[in-house]
Amino acid sequence: MKTDTDTEAESETDEELLTRSVSDPVAFEPLVARHSTALHGFLLRRAPGAADDLLSETWLQAFRGRAGFDPGRGTVRGWLFGVARVVVAGHWRGAPRDLGIPSPSEGSTDPWGAVDQRLDAAAVAPLMRRVLAGMPEVERQLLLLVVWDQLTPAEAATAVGVPPGTARSRLHRARKRLREALGAGQGTDTEAELTAGDLT
Repeated sequence: MKTDTDTEAESETDEELLTRSVSDPVAFEPLVARHSTALHGFLLRRAPGAADDLLSETWLQAFRGRAGFDPGRGTVRGWLFGVARVVVAGHWRGAPRDLGIPSPSEGSTDPWGAVDQRLDAAAVAPLMRRVLAGMPEVERQLLLLVVWDQLTPAEAATAVGVPPGTARSRLHRARKRLREALGAGQGTDTEAELTAGDLT
């Protein structure tokens, strides 16, 4: 049964809830309910064996840093994905890296396995890996945040820590590289391939 407090929280924006949570920590709870599924997906694609623990750490770090959120730098959603990026980087620090996405440590599974399953692995995955490997890290991260995690370019910019205009131009370059490489390699419509591969 919903209380008046629950109904009030539902009508508040993320920014209002986060701001209010600085003095009223209970206001942080609706943010957890709203964004946990998306953040868990983000973490699962980058550290499959540790996603649950990393989600908890992401929320802990976000709660601790909530007073430092600056709405002038982007949305709460983008900020939360930025916190999750830092948590994943901390998790994989010192581990070998592949394509700017953490490589598996001993006993874990290959994080690219999930990508391969969503793509037509036999035809597209090897070329996709090479194209992604050749991209500058910021372009690759922006592309994955927009395509995999369904962030807007502005939210992805906040998560990566670059201005929105920079994010848009780098995202455009990344998509162009994919179209050129995959179009030339496959003779197909790259956008259709990406959609079919559940990457958009």
